[in-house]
Amino acid sequence: MKLLLTALKHTRKPTVYIGRRCCSSPSSSSRGLPSLQDEVIVGSSLELVQTLGSQVQVRPGFISEEEEAALLQELEPGLRKKRYEFDHWDDAIHGYRETERLRWGPVCEEILNRVRSVAFPQGGPLLGPVHVLDLDKAGYIKPHVDSVKFCGSTIAGLSLLSDSIMRLVKDDAPNEWLDLLLTRRSLYILRDQARYNFSHEILKDEESVFNGQRVPRQRRISVICRNLPG
Repeated sequence: MKLLLTALKHTRKPTVYIGRRCCSSPSSSSRGLPSLQDEVIVGSSLELVQTLGSQVQVRPGFISEEEEAALLQELEPGLRKKRYEFDHWDDAIHGYRETERLRWGPVCEEILNRVRSVAFPQGGPLLGPVHVLDLDKAGYIKPHVDSVKFCGSTIAGLSLLSDSIMRLVKDDAPNEWLDLLLTRRSLYILRDQARYNFSHEILKDEESVFNGQRVPRQRRISVICRNLPG
């Protein structure tokens, strides 16, 4: 990912570094965040942004409104049958519903194939079911590192219904961090070090601030593809 880096003042740290959008499309601007439409990554240092530049990607506008509607049409009937849970088995998620889906209609399968083509090496082994996580407006994902037993070196997720902020924090150096602006209908990709050496979380609505600007968070559905452990 090619990054145009600019040092700016930030309320959380004295200096942050900005990563510009990657592979955007004409529909990628977030209507509620016009001043942020070109900024998708901020970090605690220039070195960190450069080091993780090839391992963290955010692609605003990866799917269209019509494609988002097609995914929701398939997902909503099953999700409505579930209750939001507030006790995750490893205490990582608060206020969520989740499911796995193996079979999709033709439109959605084409969308997911596009995700796989940009996120994973061609011919590499993928985890069969797609993970779907429905996060309530009051829900959030706590800092955690995914177990290597259940998925491999790469995850790729579509963000539906709402903008949100994903925060990555280095395990052994909590002062080293990245914030990702995941706009509605964007795709994020995390690989290698960003997966194994950094925790990731989705911020609570009341904490959802990107580079000093409030990013209101509503109910959010993420559709996540993973590869198999090596």
